[in-house]
Amino acid sequence: MDNSGQEAFIAKIRSALGKSPGGRPGEAGLCASRFSDETREILDRISSRSPAERQQLLERFIEMAAPINLNVVVLKDEPSVAAAIADLVGDKQPEWGDRKTVTAWQHPLIERLNLADALADQNVSLAVTRFEDAAAGEVSSPKARNRLREQIVDSFIGITAADYCMAETASLVMRTRPGQARSVSLVPSIHIGVIRLEQIIRDLKELFALLSFDPEVREEGLTNCMTIISGPSKTADVEATMVHGAHGPREVYVYVIKG
Repeated sequence: MDNSGQEAFIAKIRSALGKSPGGRPGEAGLCASRFSDETREILDRISSRSPAERQQLLERFIEMAAPINLNVVVLKDEPSVAAAIADLVGDKQPEWGDRKTVTAWQHPLIERLNLADALADQNVSLAVTRFEDAAAGEVSSPKARNRLREQIVDSFIGITAADYCMAETASLVMRTRPGQARSVSLVPSIHIGVIRLEQIIRDLKELFALLSFDPEVREEGLTNCMTIISGPSKTADVEATMVHGAHGPREVYVYVIKG
């Protein structure tokens, strides 16, 4: 295949940005070696936030979530969230078939919910996105990927944590890691995100400042896929009629642990 036109186009963009012809994203130059004054000011503001300021961010998040059909539920602790998720699983029905299957991330916050116990009295299959054969070095094997894919496709609810939540756009920010596949938030018809109050930040400026501070990002560059989710999937392509669930979950719930 002749890619000369594509390469010429990319070369023009690199030249306009002042980049070298062979430059690649994700390398050492992606994150500055020193913080700018603005970045340092933003990081200081985040780290010194008072409980009252965090409450204001939470209220802003709830306000911005309403118009985009994002359901925000504020609860005091992990057991309360686990009980609320169990109630939601009991109330909702799968779009196809009558067998209820839930997939959850392998994540410390999700593990503390003890969802297996919370769902014990319901006929619900709970799958966790861990690779059982990870110790054997088979994390990327086709067998492990196919097993994970089948779990997620069979699920009507996907449960994840998040890295951050931006109040101004009511957006969850999630970076993909082993055991934390982004498909858990995209394939099931209902997505549940669980966060703590202190994970709510103001906007993109604060997000990029935090990413520049993150030791993993500074060492490796932005090697993770980062997904930003603002409410359920929606489209109005056909006759300007709003439809939810066309390209992803039709319902999204965010449980905020305030305690």
